[in-house]
Formats: sequence, structure tokens, C-alpha cells
Amino acid sequence: MSKYTLVYKKPAAKEISKLPDHIKKRLKAKLEWFISQDKPLEFAQLLTKPADGQYRFRIGNYRLLFDVEDNKIVVLHIQHRREVYRR
Repeated sequence: MSKYTLVYKKPAAKEISKLPDHIKKRLKAKLEWFISQDKPLEFAQLLTKPADGQYRFRIGNYRLLFDVEDNKIVVLHIQHRREVYRR
């Protein structure tokens, strides 16, 4: 049992809703796998440049930017890798 839960911010939920169904399924399966691990942050990349989030998960060609608040993984953005860092 993971000690982390997923929380989606409005921009992330909106970005997910625009994705094709097969991508949504892949993202959901991979996120569930990440948070089911004992230490899900071992699979995350710490972001060093100023970005919207502290960490990112790589899921195929998509990047999921998130912060960690207590025992919550707060999903901020989910975008294709060529677009996600253009802010």
C-alpha cells in the first residue's frame, strides 16, 4: 500500500481531458504503478531549472510535472515532451 495519493490541479485535469483515450489509459496505468511502489520518487526526475513543478515522471513521450506535499503527489501539468518545458 502506497503512502502517496494523487491530486490533480485544474490545468492538469484539463490537459488530460484533451488527450486520446489510449494515452489516458497508459498514463493512468503508469501513475498507479508509480504510487504503488514503496518509494515512487525514485522513479521521478528532480527538476533543477525553474519550472512549474519540483519533479517529473516520464511516461512515453509525455511528461508529468508534479510537486510533493506531505503524502500527496500534486499533478500540475501533463504534456507532450516537446511542449511541456516551454513556459
